[in-house]
Order: sequence, then structure tokens, then C-alpha cells
Amino acid sequence: MINDHAFPESRRNITMTTSPSPARRIGVGLIGAGNWALHGHARVLNLVPGYRLVAVQSRRRAASEQAARQHGFRDVVDTVEELVSHPEVDLVVVTTTAPQHADGVRAAIAAGRDVFSEWPLTPDTSTSLSLADAAKRAGVRNLVGLQRRLAPHNRFIKDLLADGYVGEIRSVRMHVSVSGFGAERGQALAWTIPAENFSSVISIYAGHFLDMLFDATGWPTSISALALNQFPVVTLSETGQSLPTTSPDELVMIGRLNDDAVVTVQVEGGKRNGTGVQIDITGTKGDLRIVNRSAFGDVGDDYQVLGSQGERQPLEPLPVPASYRILPASNLPSAVQELGEVYAAHVRDVAASDGAAPGFSDAVRLHRLFDAITLSTETGQRVDL
Repeated sequence: MINDHAFPESRRNITMTTSPSPARRIGVGLIGAGNWALHGHARVLNLVPGYRLVAVQSRRRAASEQAARQHGFRDVVDTVEELVSHPEVDLVVVTTTAPQHADGVRAAIAAGRDVFSEWPLTPDTSTSLSLADAAKRAGVRNLVGLQRRLAPHNRFIKDLLADGYVGEIRSVRMHVSVSGFGAERGQALAWTIPAENFSSVISIYAGHFLDMLFDATGWPTSISALALNQFPVVTLSETGQSLPTTSPDELVMIGRLNDDAVVTVQVEGGKRNGTGVQIDITGTKGDLRIVNRSAFGDVGDDYQVLGSQGERQPLEPLPVPASYRILPASNLPSAVQELGEVYAAHVRDVAASDGAAPGFSDAVRLHRLFDAITLSTETGQRVDL
């Protein structure tokens, strides 16, 4: 049985909402009409209060027209320039592949529009930094799709840690595995194969989960890492075509969170069985465990938080309080609902400049962590951050 003291006193009675809302709904222009653009962004934008779908543009007009019919975009436009200059577009959402993000983002910034880019922001740190600087100079709000940090379970964990549930953190361990990104992939994932696209299971999944974890626990001060490619040849299932790749599909990392705490991370693709997420946080006063059967998050794939204080006590469920669930009820997959948290934070920021949506500077910080992972892999040395 969970006692009321299991939840931080300062958090229990807080009700988070998307209000206050802006004076008018935020007009959205979507660049790209691929799977995640429609499976994720379009559906959740129709769920989160404060938005209206104004325009959509993609390389294939037929895909844009289908997106408009299915999801309610009012206008279909043929070029990025038309979309970013549309008088009713307030927020440009860039959902193309990582190498294409910079063009859409720059166009939005030049037009003075707020801009949302999927993670990875770009394939490299220097380009991402240039976009962050350009957005800052132009004074446009910028968001990046690192939505897991805002998921209800992670905000709950962050508050538990801040309020001393585990005491001082001694160690953190995270294991994330997915069945995809193995030796055989569908044609839809062909763009993840070239290393220069920075779109491997490590850059995407490790990127999301490292950002989620460290937003709650604090970021490491130094790391040692090994990022390896265990599937040097990838076969496309539809055609049988085999393509060489050097993109990493296995990451092991250890680091220091502060002078006394350690963190260990393993992220792997192509795992045949037992996939999912498990995070263990050990402290001087207690312990927390966060688990999910899925690293992506389909319908019903919700995170479970377990914890215990004292000594030799069993871990017991710590249900995420209802106050952390700020989106309208829906049957959308949990991964899509997490995306909605970023949009809800942007509504708050537009209305009152108090949103917590991750932005381009957060993307640059994560890029620099990946630079350190690469350097440590190549040199075998510990890298200070």
C-alpha cells in the first residue's frame, strides 16, 4: 500500500493545465507528410487545445492533399516558401529527414515564424548551433522534438528527485532496447542507414532517452563510451537489396553525474526479445525504478514508476498523480501523447512566456554529448563535458 507521503508535498496538489491560452489559436504549417508527421504531429495537434491546422507542404503534392483530407489542413501549398509566408501560419513544423531540417528551419526563421524541428535538429553540431544562433538573433521561438523529458512520468520522477525521495543520488542505470534497426529493415527506414544522416537507433532513441533521463537527474560531467556497429550490412526487406553501413546500433556509456554519483547506459537496436526500458535510480534514502515494455510507446505502453524508501523494502508502485496529465483524454499512442506535451508547453509560452518546451539550445547540448561519445569511442578516453 502506498502512503500519501510517497508523493512530494509541494507537488501533490498542483494541477497543470494548458491555460492560459493565446488570444487566438496558433496556426500551424507542416513541412513534410511522412509517417511520423501524420501518425504523430497531425493527430496530436488536433488534440491539444490552442492550435489550428492551416497549411501542409511536401515533395509529393498527393501526399499533402491526403494529409489535408485526413487531418483537416485547410490549405495545400507547393513550396516551403509559400508555407512560411502564409499569413495565417504562426508555427512552422519541420518533419522531414534530419539532413533536410536545416532548409525548412532557415526558411521559417527568415520569415519570422516560430519553428518546431524534429530531433535530430540536423546531422551535426555546427549546423545545429548555427540554427540556434539564427533563431536567437531573429527572436523567434524555437522548439525541438525531445518530448520524452515532458512526459508525465518523467516530470513526476524529476519532482520526486528534487524533493529528496531517494536522498542523494548514488547511481543511475538505464537500458533501452528495440527490435527495429536490425540487419533487416523496411524501405521506409532506408534513410536511417547512411551514417551521414545521423539517424541511427543511437542518434534517435538514445538521443530521446538520454535527454529524458538527464533532464530528471542532471547531466553528466564526464563520460566514457563505446558506440559500435554490429550490423555492417543492412538488407531492405521489400527488395532484398543489401546496403553497407557504419551507423552505430549499440551504445554503452558510463559517466559521472557529480563527484559521487555514477551513470551507466546501454541502448541497442535489433534486439529479438525482451525489448523495452528499465531505469534504476539508487539514492542514500531510497530507490526508484521506471519501466516500460516498449521503447517507442503504442497504445497502452505507459511507464510504471516503482519506489521504496528505507532499507530492504520491496519496490511498490508509485502511480503518476493525475495532476501530471495535462492533455485531453484520448486513445492516441503514448509516444504521440508525449509529443503533445511539447505543443502544450508552447501554448503556455506563447500566452505567458512560461513554457518548458525543449528548444534548439537543448538540441545543441545533446549534439555535444554525442560528439563526446564519438570521441571517447575513437580514443578510448574519458571525455569531460
